[in-house]
Amino acid sequence: MMKIGMHGFTGALRQAAASLLVAAFGLTGAAALAQEATYVGEAKCLSCHNTENDHFRDTQHARAFRGNPKNEREKRVCEACHGPGSRHVAKSDDKTALVGFTKEWGTPIEVQNGQCLGCHGGGQRQHWPGSTHDTNKVACSDCHAPMERHSTRGLLRKASITETCLTCHQQQRAEFQRRSHMPVLEGKMSCVDCHNPHGSVTRPLLKNDSVNETCAACHAEKRGPFLWEHAPVRENCANCHHPHGSNNERLLVSARPFLCQQCHNQIFHPGTFYRANQTAGASLLPSGQQSSRTIGRSCQNCHVSIHGSNHPSGARFQR
Repeated sequence: MMKIGMHGFTGALRQAAASLLVAAFGLTGAAALAQEATYVGEAKCLSCHNTENDHFRDTQHARAFRGNPKNEREKRVCEACHGPGSRHVAKSDDKTALVGFTKEWGTPIEVQNGQCLGCHGGGQRQHWPGSTHDTNKVACSDCHAPMERHSTRGLLRKASITETCLTCHQQQRAEFQRRSHMPVLEGKMSCVDCHNPHGSVTRPLLKNDSVNETCAACHAEKRGPFLWEHAPVRENCANCHHPHGSNNERLLVSARPFLCQQCHNQIFHPGTFYRANQTAGASLLPSGQQSSRTIGRSCQNCHVSIHGSNHPSGARFQR
């Protein structure tokens, strides 16, 4: 039996509900337009919309529709996306006459996105129904500019994927500017290296099934399995690392040794470096001198294999 993720299941329910509504109350959106209006042809559109065509002619859609159309819909060029234009020709200010892809035009977002998904459904967009962006009424045209070319790929509204995402995700923009951060603003990676903005079975729209699988796609040496597993590492990389940026080294959520003490609290460190009543984070020797155990890499001065160890004597991650 095929397993369906929560978002996929929610999306399936939403699609089924929409189908029932259409059956009960008649066709809606672009399908309704097709019944009420007729196609007028690209030449009729260009008789008024020359300026729009100047922007459109260099896009991927223009090259595909005009140069190598795959079906009858693509041969209609303008009306492939906007729907049949006879009502618009008769009354150009009637905003119900065709599908518009701007907020000002007012076509419902579900109808706009339905037009796009008519060709671009499936694949990486199979989890769009019920996804975070879908339920928050994000239109395809909020991120993509099908009528203009601003980016080298993806018909994005901004020059890069990163700038497109950070238009809305300002908190993440701030995190990428911290002292230790993923090299996103530098252009060495982009948001879609980790996330699928079109939907995912995971809550933060990850490309893989979990945080750890996403991280291990690049950090394979940390994947394991190890003979000696470090429980918080195995559970979630984000227990110790902030994925976007941190003011601590190596994207750590807290400075060492305080990060370690979030779990290893009230533990007395063995050995002669500390008094019997000093905890692992104590900084002074009995003589009053600074302890070397809290400088440099702190706990990792000794526990060097903190992500896990395959050494037979590595139970404390010291080798």
